[in-house]
Amino acid sequence: MEALTFGRLRGFDRVDQALLVLSIASSVAYMATRAAQPLPGSVVLKALGMAPLAVLAFRVLGRVGSRDRPLLTSALALSCVGDIFLALDFRRYFVHGLAAFLLAHIAYIALFTRNWARPLRPSAGQVILAVLVVAYFVLACAWLSPGMGGLKVPALAYALAVTAMTVAGILAGFSRPFVWIGALLFLISDSLIAAGAFRLSWFRALVLVWPTYYLGQYGIVIGFLREKAADDRPSAR
Repeated sequence: MEALTFGRLRGFDRVDQALLVLSIASSVAYMATRAAQPLPGSVVLKALGMAPLAVLAFRVLGRVGSRDRPLLTSALALSCVGDIFLALDFRRYFVHGLAAFLLAHIAYIALFTRNWARPLRPSAGQVILAVLVVAYFVLACAWLSPGMGGLKVPALAYALAVTAMTVAGILAGFSRPFVWIGALLFLISDSLIAAGAFRLSWFRALVLVWPTYYLGQYGIVIGFLREKAADDRPSAR
């Protein structure tokens, strides 16, 4: 279990372990049945990929008395709502899902900026990576914009939010790279969705949307919990 959390977490009990296993198992099951969907229960499988992570974050951060618990839990819960909308009917509820994920990114931005060093002194590597992400945002929006039609304003607002979330995660400067790697994977996942929705309806890389999304969220959650609730005491074994 420690391999799944990249080390020990304080007070990580059997309920927490069950939540993590449920999330991973549901995500794998959803991915394995992706080609055959929609299937009865596929919405539940998709929701159970994210919902247990929200409960896990709430429990672990509450145990250590972290003020960040509401923001991380909200970001994950809103992501779960977005997942459900898109699983129910991607085209019909696309804007609803977009709105839920937009709010999730705002919560993540608030979470990451709250954890910035004061004053902010990013390393050269952080600055370079952040600049590359912003450049990617500009180029991607320029390429996707002609196909956005009436969704141009909400889509560009969302693109700005996910880019800001990624940059905020990079500049947070956590001691381990899991959070900013997770944020980048989240950005990649959203980029694949946008490419398929606005420019390339035949886009075969859409099979990568779920794994990059889930691994991105997983990296953010577990990486953040490692920052706030790591138990680095020597093992009693």
